[in-house]
Amino acid sequence: MTSRSEILREKIEELIAVGALAPGQHLDETELAARFGVSRTPIRETLIQLASMGLVVIRPRRGAVVAELGPHQLVEMFEVMSELEATCSRLAARRMTPEDHVRLLAAHQACREARDASDPDAYYYQNEAFHEVIYAGSHNQFLFEQTRNLYRRLRPYRRLQLRVRGRVGASWDEHDAVVQAILSGDGEKAGQLTRGHVMIQGQRFADLMASLPQLAAGALVPS
Repeated sequence: MTSRSEILREKIEELIAVGALAPGQHLDETELAARFGVSRTPIRETLIQLASMGLVVIRPRRGAVVAELGPHQLVEMFEVMSELEATCSRLAARRMTPEDHVRLLAAHQACREARDASDPDAYYYQNEAFHEVIYAGSHNQFLFEQTRNLYRRLRPYRRLQLRVRGRVGASWDEHDAVVQAILSGDGEKAGQLTRGHVMIQGQRFADLMASLPQLAAGALVPS
């Protein structure tokens, strides 16, 4: 059963992920408490949890702010993310059960429907579910937890990428190649394709850097 503190953490985490609470923004405990109808104590505890995840920075005597990532740190984190996800895909190709394959295909189809609807917000959430199916398909709980934690840390930036023109369609095409490699049991190919899908470099990096002001302005709040 989900506890009240977990629900509160997930709500604030989601506000950070969609840019409603922008990188560098001060997090006022009193305002957040009023917003969610709770006292300042659970807000303070939630901010500490989010700080442990790297989503919030707590500064002595100055309070908490939403964490910011510089270009170099972003590249480093996406580099690690790509290797973790590549390992998940490589293991998933070897270890997924027929039931796992059904879940993978269902998640892939949900992404396709969001793509066809030209809905980047819907695609973002289905994309997250798709990747988690592959994490789980590795049948390595430690790897699953570490990969999901880093995914959460990068959520605002992964979401932002999907706002770049043509990225949703390209993302789905890349998913499709990964799915085929996993279903065929080709772990090395699945890993290689996933690494390329997640790694941010070249034009994708330039596009993300150009879009960062939108995130800082809170422009990712769904309409």
